[in-house]
Amino acid sequence: MNKTKRTKWKKVLAAGAAGLFLVGCQTAENGETVSTASSTGNVNEEGQVQVSEVHVDVSSGITEAVEKVDEAVVSVINMQEVDLSGWGVFEGAQTEEDPEETYQQAGTGSGVVYKVDGDTAYVVTNNHVVEGSDAIEIMLKDGTQVEAKLIGSDVWTDLAVLTVSSEQITTVAEFGNSENLTVGEPAIAIGSPLGTDFASSVTAGIISATGRSVPVDTNNDDQVDWEMTAIQTDAAINPGNSGGALVNIAGQVVGINSMKISTSTVEGMGFAIPSNDVVNIVNQLEQNGEVIRPVLGISLIDLSMISSQQRETVLTLPDDVNGGVVVAQVVPGSAAETAGMQQYDVIVGFDGQEVTNSMELRQLIYSSEIGSEVEVEFYRDGELQTATVTMTSSENNM
Repeated sequence: MNKTKRTKWKKVLAAGAAGLFLVGCQTAENGETVSTASSTGNVNEEGQVQVSEVHVDVSSGITEAVEKVDEAVVSVINMQEVDLSGWGVFEGAQTEEDPEETYQQAGTGSGVVYKVDGDTAYVVTNNHVVEGSDAIEIMLKDGTQVEAKLIGSDVWTDLAVLTVSSEQITTVAEFGNSENLTVGEPAIAIGSPLGTDFASSVTAGIISATGRSVPVDTNNDDQVDWEMTAIQTDAAINPGNSGGALVNIAGQVVGINSMKISTSTVEGMGFAIPSNDVVNIVNQLEQNGEVIRPVLGISLIDLSMISSQQRETVLTLPDDVNGGVVVAQVVPGSAAETAGMQQYDVIVGFDGQEVTNSMELRQLIYSSEIGSEVEVEFYRDGELQTATVTMTSSENNM
């Protein structure tokens, strides 16, 4: 998205490459001339320089792949409401007859049209591209802008689904199988780096790695609270490419570009959400408007954030307990309350796995099944205890 990101892992995307074509004079070993050039250059009979009339066919696997999918990649414009009451002459714009005047562009990103169902087209983008929006617009490749509706979003996978009228949609992207990716194969990114002025920019590189675990700060508190499994590419990554397509040489979308490592000492480390994960999430967002996950029903604080004095006086922990998650609050009627868990319990194990921080606990919870029974180990009043929790679902994440 084309705005300052709240995390040190900048959410954006892309993949980059350009072509260089050289023309010259070459003679085969047998002496036969295979191409020629005038000794006087491109000069006509009057001595004036002119453009060559030679046509070069530069089609390649990349150009063919781009041709298949580029019209399915759109710009996503995040519009937010603006208070014009103190703007004097503009104050009258804030009316029911002209409501669009109360919105302004807050940021831009990219998206991919992946499905058409009757009069409706579906677009996948990043959650952070549309987060905080009061209205959303989509700009097609030909510059046409249409209103979009947010169907659902998920902060943990950084994905969102929008719908628009299918009237002017000409191309729908096809998802490829990200499990079949090979390190070193071509990777093409299409999106809108730096905003709509550079919409439909194409860059290319390779798949640098698959199955990378990338730490993410989702709530802007400078603490890592999630690890995303991603495709790594050496593609050129720029703000505004977020939500765009990472494409294989067959023209299939194998990833949704999402983030990069952005420091002065790092180049070519961009990351995309694998297409197989994208398909799973968008199907849930279409059906439910959210991703329904198991929850404990507690709010969490990492033990590392608690002072040594509070560990001793409030939590009464043994000296050898250095990692875990403090239960800051228990939601009434939740799975945790039903199992007898209380405020200030310090969780150190979940379903047989050690827990040292909230990110690990959250991932373990989300990988469990709704309705399953799991053993939770925790310290209370200095003693290690165990509770059997029946996992439940909730409309709200933990």
